[in-house]
Amino acid sequence: MNYKWIFLVALAYASTVLAHPHSFIDIQTSTLGDSHLSGLQMRWEMDEVTSADLLYDAGSAPEGDAVWQKLAQEVMQTISLQHYFTSLWYDQKPVRLLAVGGSGKLYKIGHKAVLSFTLAPASPLELAGHTFRLQTYDPTYYVDMSWQKDSDVTWPANCDVKVKTPSPGAEIQAYALSLDNQSAPDEDLALGEHFAQKVEVVCH
Repeated sequence: MNYKWIFLVALAYASTVLAHPHSFIDIQTSTLGDSHLSGLQMRWEMDEVTSADLLYDAGSAPEGDAVWQKLAQEVMQTISLQHYFTSLWYDQKPVRLLAVGGSGKLYKIGHKAVLSFTLAPASPLELAGHTFRLQTYDPTYYVDMSWQKDSDVTWPANCDVKVKTPSPGAEIQAYALSLDNQSAPDEDLALGEHFAQKVEVVCH
């Protein structure tokens, strides 16, 4: 697997890191729609090291310039191959999500690159009386993707939202620490899933 998936960045400084993960993304997610879920608005903020090469490629181009648009298209094409690293379940059934055309935007805040985009189901999902589960993570755990606080996930007021952060066992944590930037975890282990948060939603 090519571990440079995240924004096509070379991750030039990753060799100074001795264990998984090598890169960090802070996530914010909000829903579109009041009585039905019509989409998920995603915001991914990269750490400064991960952002470095991407911001270098953009140079001094102003936000909205063709350079930023081209980079955003490349990033969206890349993460689409991994289903945007996002899974949604509706009443315990998986929901296929696709990016809304043209929704991908790339910009910077200080020394950090930020990607925003919208994912949508094939048809709106009724909220009242239904449950949802949402996860966004890199299966290899090369990149840590997480909501830093519960308020980073927003749903309509009639829904109860819980962000659950796992506590992996000592053996799994030791295995992650043993991997350097050239190592790939055992695919059967699904390393990232052990560290992945779960957003559980019950709507009334």
